[in-house]
Amino acid sequence: MNPQVLSVAFVTVAHRPADPELALTAVGGAALLTHTVRGLLGTPEIDLVVAAAPERCAKSFSEALSGLDCRVVPGASLRQAFAAVEPLLSPDAVVLVHDALRAFTPQRTVQRVLAAVRDGAPVAVPVLPMSDTVKTTDETGIVTATVDRDGLRSAQTPVGFSLSAFRSALADSADPGLADTAGAATVPGDPDAMRVASAFELTLAEALVAGGDREDPL
Repeated sequence: MNPQVLSVAFVTVAHRPADPELALTAVGGAALLTHTVRGLLGTPEIDLVVAAAPERCAKSFSEALSGLDCRVVPGASLRQAFAAVEPLLSPDAVVLVHDALRAFTPQRTVQRVLAAVRDGAPVAVPVLPMSDTVKTTDETGIVTATVDRDGLRSAQTPVGFSLSAFRSALADSADPGLADTAGAATVPGDPDAMRVASAFELTLAEALVAGGDREDPL
């Protein structure tokens, strides 16, 4: 079979140990993971969606994604998930790595990342300007300076890679989407692309789902 997949999105929960269980938290009657995958599947530019499922949650992930055209690969490592689908990928494929807990990332953000890689960026990441005041402290907790935030950004996902850049990143890290993205091109992120990991963020997520008149989330 000739490679035909021009874009693949990997959904990962490898950021923190508790993330797999958090991804199964219900919001608006469906797991965060389900919201994430539905949105990716609804993005026309994405050909294939793959969920990397830790062994302890593989059954629950499969149940949460039942009925959706998403491939679930047991094993939390992106290296394992990538190996399962690499033969299907076109040499020009774009690879996205998306945090399952960023379930309400607008499709326009994903499309910006895809477009940046298609336009020649080896790696692209959505970012937001830093709004909080940032301080440095010494070892005793005493404030020593205020950091100039003009050049600071909060990074989001999905992180986009050309296929060659992803292979190179994978050689250095089992989960390159979570590693240092120094040198990456940036595109505008979105406040809705928050990680839903705290009780407060879950409340915000419920409000987003209840709103019902917004762009389809991821």
